[in-house]
Amino acid sequence: MTFNSIPFLIFYPCVLLGYFGSRLLPEKIGKQARWIFLLLASYFFYMYSQPALIVLILFTTVVSWVSSLVIEKRDRLIASGTLSEKEIARAKRQKKWCLALTLLSSLGVLFFFKYFIFICESVFGIVGLFTGQAYRINLNLILPVGISFYTFQTLSYAIDVYRGMIRAERHFGYYALFVSFFPQLVAGPIERPANLLPQLRTRLPVTREDVGYGLRKMMLGFFKKIAVADLLSVYVNAIYNNLDGMETIPALGVILSTLLFAVQIYCDFSGYTDIAIGCARIMGIRLMKNFDRPYTAKTIREFWGRWHISLSTWFRDYLYIPLGGSRCAKWRHLLNITIVFLVSGLWHGAAWTFVIWGALHALYQVIGILTLPVRNRLLTKIGLSPDGRVIRAIRTFNTFLLVDFAWLFFRANSTSDLGKLLSALFTGANWRVPFANVLSLMQLNVPAILLLVLSIVLLLLVDRLILHHDEPAGDGAFVSRFAFVAVTWIVIFAWTYLMANDLTSTFIYFQF
Repeated sequence: MTFNSIPFLIFYPCVLLGYFGSRLLPEKIGKQARWIFLLLASYFFYMYSQPALIVLILFTTVVSWVSSLVIEKRDRLIASGTLSEKEIARAKRQKKWCLALTLLSSLGVLFFFKYFIFICESVFGIVGLFTGQAYRINLNLILPVGISFYTFQTLSYAIDVYRGMIRAERHFGYYALFVSFFPQLVAGPIERPANLLPQLRTRLPVTREDVGYGLRKMMLGFFKKIAVADLLSVYVNAIYNNLDGMETIPALGVILSTLLFAVQIYCDFSGYTDIAIGCARIMGIRLMKNFDRPYTAKTIREFWGRWHISLSTWFRDYLYIPLGGSRCAKWRHLLNITIVFLVSGLWHGAAWTFVIWGALHALYQVIGILTLPVRNRLLTKIGLSPDGRVIRAIRTFNTFLLVDFAWLFFRANSTSDLGKLLSALFTGANWRVPFANVLSLMQLNVPAILLLVLSIVLLLLVDRLILHHDEPAGDGAFVSRFAFVAVTWIVIFAWTYLMANDLTSTFIYFQF
């Protein structure tokens, strides 16, 4: 089930009725009814489109839950002081084996469904270069929606228990709900157990401000997705999905569509996050922030501190720091960065285009670290402050250009398409296609351009007017804002229904 669909717009109000209905029951009964209802609702949400694949969530949930309980039990035995040195060594080995079981089972499921065919095809391609024969694997696997997200969530839980950072959750129902909580199940944010689990266990107060903020956040997310991202996808796809039918791929078309894709993917992914955060907030549950104006970043490192924050911090805490982080020799520090971004690229998709995209971001960071002292000295020599307003603006602009160029690799449908796109940028004939022809090819006529500009301007206004002011300034303001989001909800419902077979599409990050 997707957020931008009629079933969800019916499903979610029903969930709210059941959720708030359980809060009217006596505390002991209501607490039990609450987690059962939310867990069943979350499983229904996932099973709506892929019923059989709920088995995978159940499998990773059970294995990580049992393993973590055993890990904590061994920790208590070690801390009791009653074990001999030999028994302590055995208990530590058992802890490691339990963690390894969780890692192997969760990552094994992820590898099989997401990467097995990719690895086989890559190996067959290399073998074919030497033998001259074409090898193919006849195996059709369905990529489970959200598998990368809930896998990382279970891994963070098991690792945190192993490190002694949190206590193992003894109640299976609450832990299963942590893994499958429907707002963030299929595309994040990738929540940490220390943040989400306590909220699921507690009857949190739901204030008027929570409801107002949650509704406004959802409206912003729907607007980003339907009015901006889905609209932009038409013009981006006109280039990226039709390369084979073009005699000459216009270089200006590649540039324009890639610039538009930068806006599309931001609105698509942050739109999903906004809806997820809003859904949870209305129930009094606060999910972590996942985006923070990423295109205002002045460096690639800062960009990744603002884009998909839950994933960036996950890689920092569970891969980068264990590898040694920056507290090591410079060459090792740069290698650690490269490894993290290669893994990040592979996490995003089982294709070489994503691996190259990750490698490109690693290269950006490595070059940035190596050249930073030289760049700062040059700026000082010519009398400019490295932190001056002009230099910050230039750095922001340069960072956006680098990120946008990397999006070309991310968006390309295949390595073959990637080669065509890059060739178009560096071939003179491709630059001679008139800009008017480019606009025609992308279906960008005057009304379309006006609608596009209006949508982006409205996005900025809506973001500023209905979201930045979290607390209402009195009852009148609350009523007016509630009326605004109610009307917006009706408009979005109608828009989704009318455009169901036209503009609306699934969220981009569902494929990861």
